[in-house]
Amino acid sequence: MAVLELNKNNFAEVTNTDKKVLIDFFATWCGPCRMVSPIVDEIAEEHPEYVVAKVNVDENPELSAQFGVMSIPTLVVIQNGKVINQSAGARPKAQILALLEG
Repeated sequence: MAVLELNKNNFAEVTNTDKKVLIDFFATWCGPCRMVSPIVDEIAEEHPEYVVAKVNVDENPELSAQFGVMSIPTLVVIQNGKVINQSAGARPKAQILALLEG
């Protein structure tokens, strides 16, 4: 499944699903974000049971504020419209998958 580029106009797509949602808050200039991004892409391809989305914090400051993102990359897991897990900083694939399973 493709990664959804999330913004305030299409945000309802991740709140109106019964699947768990992984959101990657990133910036193009962020080194650790560039390390996490391909891992997030892999998870999207390998795990169709999840919705995977990315939010560019420079283009979507209101979504970043809504989720209290203070540093990037920040990974947020949503289920039934509620945040069930959140992690800041670069993580290996196994830890990101653990966030989804937790």
